[in-house]
Amino acid sequence: MILACHNIDKSFGERVIVRGGSFHIEEREKAALVGVNGAGKSTILKMIMNEEPLDGGTITLAKGKTIGYLAQHQHLLPGGTIYEELKSAKAEIFEMENRIRSIELEIRSLSGSELESRLETYNRLQSEFEARNGYACESEIAGVLKGLGFSEEDFGKKTDTLSGGQKTRVALGKLLLTCPDILLLDEPTNHLDLNSIAWLETYLINYTGAVFIVSHDRYFLNRVVTKVVEIENGELRMYMGNYKAYSEKKQQLRDARLKEYFNQQREIRHQQAVIEKLRSFNREKSIRRAESREKMLEKMTPIEKPAEAAREMHFSLEPSRISGNDVLTVEGLSKQFDGQVLFRDVAFEIKRGEHVAVIGDNGTGKTTLLKILNQVQTADTGSFTLGANVQIGYYDQEHHVLHDEKTIFEEISDAYPLLTNTEIRNTLAAFQFTGDEVFQEIRSLSGGEKGRVSLAKLMLSEANFLILDEPTNHLDIASKEILEEALNNYSGTVLYVSHDRYFINSTASRILELVNQTFVNYIGNYDYYLEKKEELTRAYTNGRAGSASPSSGSGGALSSGRDEAGSPVQEAASVSKLSWQEQKEQQARERKRRNDLKKTEEEISRLEERNAAIDQEMTLEEVYSNSVRCQELASERTANEARLETLYEIWESLAE
Repeated sequence: MILACHNIDKSFGERVIVRGGSFHIEEREKAALVGVNGAGKSTILKMIMNEEPLDGGTITLAKGKTIGYLAQHQHLLPGGTIYEELKSAKAEIFEMENRIRSIELEIRSLSGSELESRLETYNRLQSEFEARNGYACESEIAGVLKGLGFSEEDFGKKTDTLSGGQKTRVALGKLLLTCPDILLLDEPTNHLDLNSIAWLETYLINYTGAVFIVSHDRYFLNRVVTKVVEIENGELRMYMGNYKAYSEKKQQLRDARLKEYFNQQREIRHQQAVIEKLRSFNREKSIRRAESREKMLEKMTPIEKPAEAAREMHFSLEPSRISGNDVLTVEGLSKQFDGQVLFRDVAFEIKRGEHVAVIGDNGTGKTTLLKILNQVQTADTGSFTLGANVQIGYYDQEHHVLHDEKTIFEEISDAYPLLTNTEIRNTLAAFQFTGDEVFQEIRSLSGGEKGRVSLAKLMLSEANFLILDEPTNHLDIASKEILEEALNNYSGTVLYVSHDRYFINSTASRILELVNQTFVNYIGNYDYYLEKKEELTRAYTNGRAGSASPSSGSGGALSSGRDEAGSPVQEAASVSKLSWQEQKEQQARERKRRNDLKKTEEEISRLEERNAAIDQEMTLEEVYSNSVRCQELASERTANEARLETLYEIWESLAE
């Protein structure tokens, strides 16, 4: 065991972060810390690093072990370059190399015992230098920088001139090069493109030390971690396996607990009915039997009904009208900035109902494409055409659609003046803005809060073509899952840019990869893209595509209009389309089952609450003295009980 947290407590005023929480990390183990925004994940990392004091409990790092920490905000040494910053992580090795070179110069003029002494020192340093891989040190630095998305031209850039995201990447690279026994990483995939995230995954999987990660990137966690520590409502729980295994196990435990609860409630109702019947006989023997059953009920340990999973927001997306089948047609589109070509002569089509994800490295022009389609920027050449009855809803990752000087309430009321104050408040409450929070100015909000306001405006737009730029940025896992559900249930068309591979895998029916200044089309989700990327890239390299700008063709099959009929690329796309259709049908059945299960649970809760209200009403003098009203209530309660029995059976069937 390299790190152990035992019975730790932490509160900020009345807000409890963690109460009596315990977990441990083994040597070389890769673990994740998950929870909703504000649950206390970063606070726990800070407590481990002694940056935040404990209220109680102990945190123990194994003797002689080193720890490295990547925080969300970085402070680099001023005045240095990117390469110099990473080189400082290997300062001891470079100092050792300087001493070796110095001794090599000295021994030329030495003799006798003095020479022997210096040679002994030289051999010792040489052995240590080789053991610490000193000869490959500069290659290792360059490899880490390139892996994190820096080109050789970037190595000489001053760190003072870097953006926040670039500084985070530099700090991450520097930390990886120090090779501590345990790495604490707070959102390490923020500001990384897909290739850099894939590189980091491989690096961490092969890392010889332990890793403890806070991340909302579920695909990343599925690939890297073998244990999940969850913080929820001040409690810490450990689950073995990756994020998918944790999510499934948590749902299984909740379902099992909920089934136990419903079974116990049914048994309690049955026993209460029997007791009531026995007492109604009004005989000594039946009364004794009723009392015996009452004692049995008193000894029964009540099972608490599991709470619904915490959700930060709840909403649905629904277009006000249906668009034509041809939603978007792009022809010969080109764009460059300061002589750098982003894309050239690209063409593709999007049909009604498609969910298309645009992926590619940072700086290739993905966001620029969305801005052109939304007429925020203009293309250099080419054109695009929107189909009949197409209404765009735009989500901008920089939130330029919001106005800093307005309050949240004004942002919604000015955009949708026909909404009443109550309707605006109800909408904002669905996105977790309540009370006086609705009067906060936009400029004072965090990135996540601005994202929620933008999503609220998007929902109210009732658009049938959504154009989304990094919609999952700043959202926690629970909120991402809500957005995924909303998009999967959305009957309109979606075009979005995202680096969130789990999100893409869950919501995309098609992927456009922006690479080498053109778009390559994949029919399927992210898993299919990974599977077919090498095959399709090879096909285009061999010139079989006949064009640098493949379009979606009819129905979304991969083609450029000049592909060979029946080519392996087209066949692969067709096979994928069938399997994808089957997968979507299965997902639709699963969504229906979950929705039916939720509705059944809600109806059971409503009837239980109504029966409790009836019982309370029957104790009122004006009710129990009114025989007609008593009979009405009794009949209603009997009907409710009969319905509840049916609902219990329906719930069991759905849960199975």
